[in-house]
Amino acid sequence: MTRLFAALALLSLLASLPVLAAKPGLEDLLDFELGSDGGFPAGWRGGPPETIHADSVVVHGGQWACRIARDAEAGNSFTALSYRMPVEKQGRTITLKGWLKTENVSEFAGLWLRLDGNAGMVGFDNMQDRQLKGTHDWTEYTINVPFNAAARHVVFGALTAGQGNLWIDDLQLLVDGKPYAEAADVVREKTVLDTDTEFKDGSGFEATTLTPVQAGNLVRLGKVWGFLKYHHPQVTTGTRHWDFDLFRVLPDVLAASDAAAANAVMLAWIEDLGDVPACNPCAKLGADLDGKPRLDWLTDAEGLGAPLSRKLQEIHLNRPGNNKQFYVGQMPNVGNPIFARDLSYTEMIYPDPGYRLLALFRYWNIIEYWFPNRDIIDRDWDEVLAAYLPEILAAGDEQAYQVVLLQVIAEVKDGHANLYSANELRPPAGKCRLPLVIRFIEDQAVVTGYADSARGTATGLLVGDVIRKIDHTPVADLVREWGPYYPASNQPHRLSGMARNLTRGPFGPIQLEVERDGQVMTVEATRTAPQGMDVRAGMTHDLPGDTFQLLGDDVAYLKLSSVSVNESAGYVEQAMGTKGLIIDIRNYPSAFMVFALGSRLVSETTPFVCFTKGDLNNPGAFLWRPTNKLEPISPNYPGQVVVLVDEASMSQSEYTAMAFGAGTHAKVVGSTTAGADGNISAIHLPGGLRTHISGIGVFHPDRSPTQRVGIVPDVVVTPTVAGIRAGQDEVLEAGLRQILGAEVSADDLQARYR
Repeated sequence: MTRLFAALALLSLLASLPVLAAKPGLEDLLDFELGSDGGFPAGWRGGPPETIHADSVVVHGGQWACRIARDAEAGNSFTALSYRMPVEKQGRTITLKGWLKTENVSEFAGLWLRLDGNAGMVGFDNMQDRQLKGTHDWTEYTINVPFNAAARHVVFGALTAGQGNLWIDDLQLLVDGKPYAEAADVVREKTVLDTDTEFKDGSGFEATTLTPVQAGNLVRLGKVWGFLKYHHPQVTTGTRHWDFDLFRVLPDVLAASDAAAANAVMLAWIEDLGDVPACNPCAKLGADLDGKPRLDWLTDAEGLGAPLSRKLQEIHLNRPGNNKQFYVGQMPNVGNPIFARDLSYTEMIYPDPGYRLLALFRYWNIIEYWFPNRDIIDRDWDEVLAAYLPEILAAGDEQAYQVVLLQVIAEVKDGHANLYSANELRPPAGKCRLPLVIRFIEDQAVVTGYADSARGTATGLLVGDVIRKIDHTPVADLVREWGPYYPASNQPHRLSGMARNLTRGPFGPIQLEVERDGQVMTVEATRTAPQGMDVRAGMTHDLPGDTFQLLGDDVAYLKLSSVSVNESAGYVEQAMGTKGLIIDIRNYPSAFMVFALGSRLVSETTPFVCFTKGDLNNPGAFLWRPTNKLEPISPNYPGQVVVLVDEASMSQSEYTAMAFGAGTHAKVVGSTTAGADGNISAIHLPGGLRTHISGIGVFHPDRSPTQRVGIVPDVVVTPTVAGIRAGQDEVLEAGLRQILGAEVSADDLQARYR
């Protein structure tokens, strides 16, 4: 489990929890002295609930503690105990302290603390990088998260990943070292989002079948509304609740008899906002840009009508150069956009038509103005708005609404862009599956392992079997049919998502046509509930066993799925004296290792990445930033470095591979990565829905792209079906040959890792 995965999973798990205010019983709650509520610690929430228990036998202090007990049958891949309450205090740092005791924890355990704003997480820690696992007696631990002015709720507790027991007791919640209750009260200035409540109970817009004229008028409204959101001074300074202003103008635009009438309505609407003052200073478009605003449509006097066109151009010409936007901010020192003031309207589980339209307009304009990879979207982005507008209005229920949004998001071709609440709505329908690990090898769906050994073996399927048909439908046809519902930057990453769901469906029989050693056969099996299956099985392709291993006396091996920053120097010291070090990033790093380890793999200053970020003065433009470099530090590894990657390498994995592969003595070996890199930005949509985008552009030092392209290996090696059947790790073997020489025998290679 990665820190990002854990954070996103916790957001999903806790989205429906009630908000609890801090009250006199908070200390008793933190000490667990409120006792048991049907076996569950009173006052707390979390899940899976059957894994959380009030314990009066093993305690640190007082009469009660909490115990999280996970075994092979436990649901989900982790358990989180949680408490959520409004942020009513302020300070520099919020701290969670507590006593933990572990027993046979297989992955990691820890305290966790998260700050949430209106548009998602703004601070997080879960102790994952400390790798607390195994068995340890009572020890006090501390985590700190910097306060963020955008925080509206604090969520905290403890969690355990994998199997094992964790006891928690005597927690403390502190602000700048003081008990939470004693900290200074937060003081917030109200904004128009607090004071304008006209449409809080609904947009007042009724669903309708659009005429071609109405559809065209609404498409133009969506573009004009988005342009004004990020350019008109009455909106960029926060004097207008822009979501609600959409609802105010919507009925008249919809009622317009033709395009000219709709344009006149929009012009009057803009005029009502007031005059646009002359800018001082005015924004200027920089010279060193990766992408420019796409605003040629502002001069379309035929489509907009001359008066509306002139007005929009006037607004653009007089945009101030103050780097301020009310509805958009940027992450300090990074630059990815923060949409903290885009409200999610969580009370509208199935939003009315106006809020559904708002969801489409909001998302479309975020991509248009703030997505750094906008220009490499396959489909014309204007066409996407026109195509999905009638579909979003026709969505007949909550699920249909989410499925339409999922399709829109998939058009962006960004592996970070998913609709997490809609994962189970993607085809195939159903919650049961076969306990198999499937991976697309040589464009074929191949069984590579089992998510449950006993049940997997019982299916009759063997490792290396190629699944050709499922219930008489060729797998190739399923891939084509499901593609629009699987957001991804490139096809290898999309196929990896499909592979995890390939056998999903209702409980009961499933028929597979399988090719095994040249013979085609039919296998009858039974889909079962996923409880007890290893949900992480097959998500990494690295070696089992220890984080650091010696593959013989002359080759060291390090997998990043379980590394620790604090051990960076130790890994290098252990590798000293070997010919080469293989770093396996066919996974997601458990800790951020780019500089802590990367600086020990280069012998001189080494550029490895450059970024772009959005321009607050010129929405739709993306500025180049300085190149990032590695500076050598000791201990420094002098031997050959081989970095292993494949479609499991995504985001931080790709960034890390860029750094480690930049050294003079480094080679990247494997296949194209997922092609989704860059710090993510959360987007919240009406109905409490959440998605993300890659919020900054990530490029090689020569400014060649990584988004969608991925990290292209120096030595391209992909697994084969024959290799899977033979139990070979062909990518690792290619890495070994880079160090040991091409003449080394296959038997010698395999002896090193089997």
